[in-house]
Amino acid sequence: MALNMNRRQLLGTLAGATTVGVLSSATAGKNTTPAILTSSVNHSFETEVLVCGGGPAGFAAAANSARLGRKTLILERYGRLGGMGIHARVWPLMGGVQSPFVKEVHKKIGGNSFDPERADLHYADILQKAGTTILLHTWVTEPVLENNRIVGVKAISKEGTIIVRAKLIIDATGDADVAVLSGVPFEVGRADDGLVQPMSIMFAVEGVADNAKYCGSEEAARATKINATETWETVTVTAQKNGELPETVGVVRTYKMGRRGKACVNATQINRLFGTKIEDLTKAELECRRQAFQVVDFMRKYLPGYENIYVSHMPAVIGVRETRRICGLEQLKREDLVSGRKWDNAIVRGANFVIDIHNPAGSGQAENQTSSEIQGSAARVKPYDIPLTSVIPQKVDGLLVAGRCISGTHEAHSSYRVQNICMAIGAGVGTVAAIALEDKTAPANVDMKKVQKFLFS
Repeated sequence: MALNMNRRQLLGTLAGATTVGVLSSATAGKNTTPAILTSSVNHSFETEVLVCGGGPAGFAAAANSARLGRKTLILERYGRLGGMGIHARVWPLMGGVQSPFVKEVHKKIGGNSFDPERADLHYADILQKAGTTILLHTWVTEPVLENNRIVGVKAISKEGTIIVRAKLIIDATGDADVAVLSGVPFEVGRADDGLVQPMSIMFAVEGVADNAKYCGSEEAARATKINATETWETVTVTAQKNGELPETVGVVRTYKMGRRGKACVNATQINRLFGTKIEDLTKAELECRRQAFQVVDFMRKYLPGYENIYVSHMPAVIGVRETRRICGLEQLKREDLVSGRKWDNAIVRGANFVIDIHNPAGSGQAENQTSSEIQGSAARVKPYDIPLTSVIPQKVDGLLVAGRCISGTHEAHSSYRVQNICMAIGAGVGTVAAIALEDKTAPANVDMKKVQKFLFS
């Protein structure tokens, strides 16, 4: 379902008011540093490739652009690189992909079971060795447009407003903020009702016994025996019906974190909220953090090996699975994934993750729920390609998109949204941007032989 908003309305919704006053020197006494910053431009930067967003997709895009000799700058709104894997503790990294770049990064950070306390420094090291300029604590608020072309962005920082001009811009914000503010058409949610996948808080617990079982999916919960008569799924669903768990929590997923006695828990869930609305985000943050302790109480009571657990780490932000998806030159569809479609203009090869639709209107998976006791299952795919045309937006020139907000249906998005695949998308987009600039051509006309040689050799 497409949302119809003009750019002025979106600017008001997303950017917020930034006009504030400045204390005079008389008021401030001997301290001449403004206590409140103005909304005028305080700094400006020029670059060839600008990447907005420092998650897996943005980091990868900036790394490959810089490695190919392009002057590259990356903006990240938080104080650390790494996106949801760092800030929201979305752990472990998921999704298979045939990508030398992703393989290199895994070797650097420790694989799928990376250390979230240190991975952001590994990302920064890769970028800095490539020659990328990094600006943290810098939040993009507005595109700079000339006719139908984006030529830069405005961003807000502790120093006030900055402006960055670039030859090509990559939107890796996850929510397609830059693209949508530039006028790119987009879609939201599933086709019938527009609902998106729920947001969740993922958190870490310690005190897990050595003999505890781990259960990472609905299918695993159905197969994991707790005792002679009950499975992980039946115990969880019974607690859900009894009110010991929230009605949206029918699956408690746990992952071993590589340290003795420590696990990551993915169970909390809040439905019918949207991850770019501040009131919804506020409600989701508070409610899911409350749910986390309710889940811990349940685990202590019912899951052998978890009797002595305690919350050892809460994330900085809630995990957002789905918001906007741009309308690109071509759209990835469910049938492309199920059939394992190959594309001549592939920027990603061998993407492989299930069609993982966390239920937008209930608990568990959205598909294959045959009864109230069954939490559904995810559809399998065959390794598929992601084409260049899915990352080039309609209507706006000078812009590429990387990460979960590329052009795809709700169903397709539920597979490629995971971090390893997003990283591979970013690596592809950064390569396209650099080679297009080198050859002085538009990204849509880039020499795919050059792109694929760099990406896949």
